Amino acid sequence: MALSARSLGILSAAAALVAPGLAAAQSNVTMYGIVDTGIEYVSHASANGAVWRMPGVTGELPSRWGLRGSEDLGGGLSAIFQLESGFNLRGGDLGQGGRLFGRQAFVGVKSPYGTLSIGRQYSMTYYALLGSDVLGPDIYGMGSFDAYIPNARTDNSIAYQVGWQGLSFGVAYSFGRDSGGTGNSPGQGTCAGQVPGQSTQCRDWSVMLKYDASNFGVAASYEEQRGGTNAAANFFDGLAPTALTSSSDKDTRTTLGAYYKYGAFKVGGGWLGRSVTTASVNTHSNLFYLGAAYNVTPAWLVDGEVYRIVNSDHDTRGTMTTLRATYSLSVRTAVYAQGAYLFNSAKAAYSVSGGGGGTTPPAGVGQTGVMLGMRHTF
Repeated sequence: MALSARSLGILSAAAALVAPGLAAAQSNVTMYGIVDTGIEYVSHASANGAVWRMPGVTGELPSRWGLRGSEDLGGGLSAIFQLESGFNLRGGDLGQGGRLFGRQAFVGVKSPYGTLSIGRQYSMTYYALLGSDVLGPDIYGMGSFDAYIPNARTDNSIAYQVGWQGLSFGVAYSFGRDSGGTGNSPGQGTCAGQVPGQSTQCRDWSVMLKYDASNFGVAASYEEQRGGTNAAANFFDGLAPTALTSSSDKDTRTTLGAYYKYGAFKVGGGWLGRSVTTASVNTHSNLFYLGAAYNVTPAWLVDGEVYRIVNSDHDTRGTMTTLRATYSLSVRTAVYAQGAYLFNSAKAAYSVSGGGGGTTPPAGVGQTGVMLGMRHTF
């Protein structure tokens, strides 16, 4: 049916009124990334001696590229998404078991009442440690004693976070923490997801509460992982991993941490308690950490951290001290040098380096790690 000139004019006017609203609702998409690598020396990498290498996992910060975006839906609501891919500069290969977007892949809705997101994303343990763990996911950091910490993410997860005047609360639930079956959590085997009749198999849930003021903060979290086919819990102390093949088996982590900032100085520390419980095993470990950072100049940052892990059930203990210096050549580019030494007790074989496998020392042997590297962000 042909439209009259008057009808066409009304439609044109309506389109002119709606167009500005449509334009305002367009997505904002940002591409970003980090490329970071260097040369590493690790003493006593095995009974045969030391190694020189480019680490296969990370230098100062894990290399990645990603896309993040948001769309204004009106009424205080926004649609959000993030796709983040980890990779290794040494060989150009994908990280996180070869996943395309192994670091993060989620979509969600943000509102004044919090953010709800669905997909592959960080657990609340990761967010609880952000302030107190001064070195973060460093190659000579907390991951040397618990490799899950810099990889604390799950598949099939629903997460909710909300904040008000410095107080933040978060909760996450995963129906199956490793649906790709590629080893989501280093040292914990694979746990692909639920099976009929076992709704708790491979389940993960975590909760976090923290408070951040202008110059200090405190945080606490709890996370529980359930077992399943091919799942295991590894304490990385040189002893055999504990099988978590039943959905009733549990691997839990509890964290408490705090930090304080004064001008260019920051100090942070805390505790991570871990328990692995099966029908025949009940094992606990305690990991303590204390670190400090100081901006000597706007370009020079010096930071360091001390870690101490105690596993009385295995009779294994380890202490590691790390010192790092970073010099910023520009806003986006920096070079760094860092060194660490790890003391192992008689039965322990913790490795100083979180930069990939192949550096486990003989039991009771201390280990030195040194790395020179470069980092660029875009």
